Amino acid sequence: MDCLPGFWLTACGEGILLCRSKALQEDQQKPVRPEQWALLGTLSPLRMARVWLISLASCLLVVNQAFIIKRCDLAKILHEEQLDGFEGYSLSDWLCLAFVESNFNISKVNENADGSFDYGIFQINSHYWCNDYQSHSENYCHMDCQDVLRPNLLASISCAKMIMSGSGGMKNWVRWRMHCADRPLSYWMTGCRLG
Repeated sequence: MDCLPGFWLTACGEGILLCRSKALQEDQQKPVRPEQWALLGTLSPLRMARVWLISLASCLLVVNQAFIIKRCDLAKILHEEQLDGFEGYSLSDWLCLAFVESNFNISKVNENADGSFDYGIFQINSHYWCNDYQSHSENYCHMDCQDVLRPNLLASISCAKMIMSGSGGMKNWVRWRMHCADRPLSYWMTGCRLG
């Protein structure tokens, strides 16, 4: 099915195609009015399957987009969760850790050479700390690795605190040792208001 000149085709609902005005595509500031849509009808099963697959692929692309948290927003959450001074580490240490491990990407997943995966803003490893159901896991944090990817960060913080409480503290993270340890880090808090 083709649209009239000046319209473009879009899927809407189960097996229904609509034509939308190209003028709306160019000027996204104007609200869409019902009279600007033209109902085309239903799809054959083959075309419906194709539209469904395209929609699924689009959703997967959206799901895989990075979820980046702003530095000062992260500082505020870490402060609220009482991590300033936890095991002797400052909020600047935590911010540096989050930056060097994930670039503040809450949804980051990284595969390691040993087949394990690192998850979330602190890159928590599936072999030891969380269970991703893909390989053997000690699961010391007693949580699914997908929990570490949640935007509220509570699971990530809880597991990171458990890692920190063991021997080594933040030295358990190689990138923190390489890029943050024994360096002045106060600049990580520049401009951040915690109250």
